[in-house]
Amino acid sequence: MPRLIVFCLVMLGLSACTNANDLDSAPADLGDFHLGHNIVVAPKLVKGPLSRTASKTEWIAVMEAAIDERFGRYEGTRLYHLGISVDGYVLAQPGIPVVAAPKSLLVLNVSVWDDAAGAKLNPRPERITVAESFTADTVVGSGLTLTREEQMQNLARNAAKQIQTWLQKEKRAKGWFEGAPGAKPAEPPAAAPGDSAETADAA
Repeated sequence: MPRLIVFCLVMLGLSACTNANDLDSAPADLGDFHLGHNIVVAPKLVKGPLSRTASKTEWIAVMEAAIDERFGRYEGTRLYHLGISVDGYVLAQPGIPVVAAPKSLLVLNVSVWDDAAGAKLNPRPERITVAESFTADTVVGSGLTLTREEQMQNLARNAAKQIQTWLQKEKRAKGWFEGAPGAKPAEPPAAAPGDSAETADAA
C-alpha cells in the first residue's frame, strides 16, 4: 500500500486535468458499445495523505453514477461490462496553506468484458489516475471552495471521461466494440453477489 501512496503523490504533479463537461454533446464514437453491468468495488481502498475521508460505499455510489451518466447514452447492439476497482484517493481538505494544498486525486483499475465472447478485452486491468478539473473553484485548492461530495463527483466524472478516452484509443488501435448489426440487447440480469469482485478483477 505505501507504493500506492507514493504513486499518488507523484501523479499529483503529473496528471493532466480532464474536462468532463461534454455530456450535452453527442457521445464519442465507441462503435457497437452498449453498457451491460456497471460493477464498482473498492476492496483495497487507500486514503492518501492530507485527505478528507470518504467511505468505500460512497466511492462505489458516486463512481457507479458517473459511469451510468456517461456510458448509459450508448445504444449499440453488443453488451460490454465495466468492472472498476477504486484503489486510492486524495480529497483536498481546508485549513492547509494554499502553497501546500494538494489537488484531489482518484486512482482506479478498469476491466472490460465482452458479453458475447464471455471474456475480458484487456488481460490486465487498466490503471487510471485522474485529477480534479482546473476551475476557478479549484485554483486555490478545492478543499477551500468545494464540499467533500462535490470533490468526489468532480473526480468520478473526470474518471468516467478518462475511461471513455481509453476505450476510444483501444477501439482505434485494436478494433474493440466492432460487431455485426443486430437488435438492441435486453438489459443484462442482475449480477450475482459473488460476481462483483471477479468482474472487476482489478486487485
